[in-house]
Amino acid sequence: MNSPQTHTPSSQHGLRFHPEREALFNELHTRPFPVLSTPSRLTQLVLLPDTQQADAEYQHLLRLCDRHAVLPPAAHSSCYYQDFGGFELRWERHTEFSTYTLVSKQVQGAPFSQDALALLPEHWLQQLPGQLLSCNHLEIIAFPETQPSPDEMRMHFEGQRLISSSVSDGQARLWSAYRIHSDGSGRVLIHNRGLNPCQSGRLVRTLLEMETYRMMLLLALPQAKAIAPQIKEMERQLAAAIQQINRIGDLGDERRLLGELGSLAARVEQLIAAHNFRFSASRAYYELIINRLGELREQECPGLQTFSEFLQRRLTPAWRTSEAAEQDLDDLARRIDRASELLRTRIDLTIETQNQQLMQAMDKRSHLQLRLQQTVEGLSVAAISYYLVGLCKYLAESAKALGLIESSTLATGIAVPLCVTAVWLGMRRLKRSLHLPVTQD
Repeated sequence: MNSPQTHTPSSQHGLRFHPEREALFNELHTRPFPVLSTPSRLTQLVLLPDTQQADAEYQHLLRLCDRHAVLPPAAHSSCYYQDFGGFELRWERHTEFSTYTLVSKQVQGAPFSQDALALLPEHWLQQLPGQLLSCNHLEIIAFPETQPSPDEMRMHFEGQRLISSSVSDGQARLWSAYRIHSDGSGRVLIHNRGLNPCQSGRLVRTLLEMETYRMMLLLALPQAKAIAPQIKEMERQLAAAIQQINRIGDLGDERRLLGELGSLAARVEQLIAAHNFRFSASRAYYELIINRLGELREQECPGLQTFSEFLQRRLTPAWRTSEAAEQDLDDLARRIDRASELLRTRIDLTIETQNQQLMQAMDKRSHLQLRLQQTVEGLSVAAISYYLVGLCKYLAESAKALGLIESSTLATGIAVPLCVTAVWLGMRRLKRSLHLPVTQD
């Protein structure tokens, strides 16, 4: 069936509902688990879609629906469940990946002797949009009257070492090798002892989600390994830059070192921006896997690892590697910030010291200018007095010629202290007037 369509509800009491109310409420019922009878055969494909062709999956599903004359999915839907007659197709589009699950209830032959993909047109499968990340075959069969030994079960997994446990309080037993087999797919076999179709569907959904999340988590591992050498090199450069701080000679060295730290910070921020989403997603997927493992309620079978033991032992180091790379980037960014702040503080202190020295030099120059000004003032008094005495001499000689005085030399000599005193008093009064505050009427 198709995903449920939303419509605007009406209220008998005239209440105004939020426009997204029904969509938010129905979120509880999106992507329901399949109802699986025993026996059943499933195959799930997990693809990373092409972001450049957002509509490619929808158009590809339309071609399959046209071929089988079934109701197509609604435009912009995120899930599609439809019975095609001989099989059921369940398509779900998630944030980062899409899943195609084929369910066949016509099971014949030994486990994994056939797969549900044979029910789809080969050319349609070959043209699936995106990159295939995971492919898994899963079969549900009745619990055998006599419990087979691990050696007998290996024939269904091409002789690989097996992982097995009882789940759902002993109502079923799981078998898997967690290996890619010769057909390029993984395999999980369920021996059903007492699960009803709904319980079987929930168990299958849990197992398929675990496998999908496992592969999505591991996408971060190659990125973490790729940037690890870059992080080590940048840590070495940061350590060398910090050592240079104590050997700085002048402001030019400080600015050069600050430029190096700025360039290093830009590289770190670039790595964080490029990988932060992947590392954050791996943390979320790891938590989802641990949650799904808890839902299995496993019981150990003698001599074999459980799914929880195997996955946690193998996945935890991979997740820790990604987490360590993320933490190393954040720690490196903080250390660069502290080193830059320390260097900027040193530069500020250097500039403050230079400004203080500049102020002291300006103060010295102002004292020199004051002394020079005082010297110039003394010379000015002497010069003005000299010219004023000269005028008095001419005046005394003229007075002698007129018979007003007997000695012009005596009169000139008497005028000298008077002129000097008058000029000095005049200069002093002028200086005082220049320093008086300006008053407004």
